[in-house]
Amino acid sequence: MPTAYGPPTNALLRPQTSTVLLLCALLAFAAAAPAQTPQPNAPQQPATTSTPAPEPTPAPAPTPAATPDAAQPTPQPATAATTQTPATPAPAPPAPVAAPAAEQPTVQPEPQQPQVGAITEDELKRQLIGKQLYLRSGYLGDSLNFDEHGRIVGHSPQGSYTLSVLQLDHVRLTKHKVEFEGIRYGLHFNEQLAYEDSEKAYDKVRITPNKKTVKITIDREIVVNPKKKKEPPKEKAKQAKPAAAPSQTAPASTPQLDEPSEADQLKASIAAAPQAERPADPSSVTTTTSQTHANTLLRTAIDAIFAQGLDQRMMAAMPDFWKLYYQAVAAKTDYKPSDPSVLRQNMVDQKAHLLTSFEPDSNDFAQNAGVAGMSLYHTVIGVDGKPGEVAVARPIGFGLDENAVASIRKAKFSPAIKDGKPVPVMLDLVVQFRIFSHLTNSTAKAGPAAPSEPNNKEPEKPAPVLPGPYSIQHP
Repeated sequence: MPTAYGPPTNALLRPQTSTVLLLCALLAFAAAAPAQTPQPNAPQQPATTSTPAPEPTPAPAPTPAATPDAAQPTPQPATAATTQTPATPAPAPPAPVAAPAAEQPTVQPEPQQPQVGAITEDELKRQLIGKQLYLRSGYLGDSLNFDEHGRIVGHSPQGSYTLSVLQLDHVRLTKHKVEFEGIRYGLHFNEQLAYEDSEKAYDKVRITPNKKTVKITIDREIVVNPKKKKEPPKEKAKQAKPAAAPSQTAPASTPQLDEPSEADQLKASIAAAPQAERPADPSSVTTTTSQTHANTLLRTAIDAIFAQGLDQRMMAAMPDFWKLYYQAVAAKTDYKPSDPSVLRQNMVDQKAHLLTSFEPDSNDFAQNAGVAGMSLYHTVIGVDGKPGEVAVARPIGFGLDENAVASIRKAKFSPAIKDGKPVPVMLDLVVQFRIFSHLTNSTAKAGPAAPSEPNNKEPEKPAPVLPGPYSIQHP
């Protein structure tokens, strides 16, 4: 039996012995690997080839039943043992980790505002065309020019707000000014007392003749480009430039033209515009680099010229007799003197009465429009017989109330008497206006001289005819 199986047994032991030796070498290498791993702070040593462990004494041959388990090596160690590689150099220390984006705030650029456009004709049409407007300053001219601040250019007569109603029908916007065309109206009141006032207390009567218009222009602020500043040459460029030889002449540098100034841009813009589109007062026109500023200035000028109704600014600019009237209208009551000691005519022993006649003037607007009628005014007569506070009770409009009040202030009165002493009293005055005619404007012509009578009495002269408007005292 031994002789029959000798050779095969030796043949099987040789590969198994090699396998066992290889496994032992791998185990020895694996045990020595942690000790040879370089530390991060330790100095690096030159890599050396590891010496395989000495072969152990051969063990007795295993039985055939144990051969399969011993012959199965672990895959990963077998792969690592097949090739000897030099030791890996120590890894570099980790780089510092940057802070999160949230911990490093960054400055975000501000969002750019959208470019503001210039005012358009459509915007002005929606704001002004077809609406009842008032000229704040009561200018009566048919051709009015204003600068970019809303101030009148030149001269124009001024009158009552009752002659300053406008209805604009056309607007034209150019680079240098805004042009308006419209019709002027006058307010004719319907003989209502202050506490009887309503929305139909007056009528609008056209003043502007047919086929004619009122023309109003407003100069505009000109938007120009800002002048760019010429940057000085850098010092480095001067140092880097080689110095010219003494015998050589440096070439003349070509002069660089600067950007035109704002004043030059304004002059060029006005000179390039047609004569009809140039501003009314070129010397007062201002410039700006901001379209927003130019828009604001134009809107301010429009608001300084036109009022869309009797706002607070219109009321503040009115004479006191109109303020007292509209205070009574707002309260829906009759006028009451600001001085409580003022008595009424029925509370005194002797009433105040007018000593001199006064004849308020009419005006061409009322005569051309056929405005006539009566108006009523409350007047406080002081202890000295002089008129004090005057309030409109029943206006007539068309600028005639201003004439009536001016005549009242020039008149003379006798004071009221109570208990033998003069006292202040409120007197109502009725003033009537009528239309001039050839009969009222001329006096009756004197006839031929009558023969003298025996008693030498001269013939009586005909009484003069009163002028158009005349006044009577209220009974």
